[in-house]
Amino acid sequence: MLLLAVDTSGKNGSLALVRVDQSRFDVLELVPLAGRMYSAQIIPELQDALARQNLKKTDIDAYVVASGPGSFTGLRVGLSTVKALSEVLHKPIAAVSVLEAAARMATRNGRVTVAMDAGRKQAFVGEYEFDVESNTVSDEESLVSLEGWLGKDPTQAKRGVEYNHCGMFSPDQTVLDAAAAHGLKICAIIAPQADMFARIGYGKIVRGQTTPAEVLEANYIRASDAELFSLPKLMP
Repeated sequence: MLLLAVDTSGKNGSLALVRVDQSRFDVLELVPLAGRMYSAQIIPELQDALARQNLKKTDIDAYVVASGPGSFTGLRVGLSTVKALSEVLHKPIAAVSVLEAAARMATRNGRVTVAMDAGRKQAFVGEYEFDVESNTVSDEESLVSLEGWLGKDPTQAKRGVEYNHCGMFSPDQTVLDAAAAHGLKICAIIAPQADMFARIGYGKIVRGQTTPAEVLEANYIRASDAELFSLPKLMP
């Protein structure tokens, strides 16, 4: 199976072409995408990657896309590109949470907490329970005040020493610095790239957990500024 995986959720992104089946996972191309230029880059970079591999868009069997949380504009670019390709070529889509992809970077089973910088002194937090086959058993994702999450919940202080001294992980220096200021242990991980999204997405495709293009939406977790400012003001 040939997969195209796209991540445009953050300040920088990537796309990957991956040949995968039950016995192998071959990353044919892993192409970085510069943030704020996704709409201008993604199709030319895809065309170049396919040409280097002597492949065509019609050779792609399925798509994997980072569905959020993350940059509103970035997510829209990645999702709209994948939706358009899927609608034209009639291939399935697997949507993958950015938080789950980050949690997988911890490379461990059991319970994993991952936190990512959400700006505005907030964090996206994902709580996952992975089984021995690395399938997600349960998950919970939320937007929290970074200061409140680290400073007011006493269970967080304990969680950092439970799982081999590291039950919480983050790829973002802002979160790591904030945790250190509260005397908490959060381990640094590398931010996931498109090949990690492809790994997770392949499992979803095999299990039939695909999303039709017409209903695929971003998981922003929080409302955009436009949505917040358009909400009617409540009477005092």
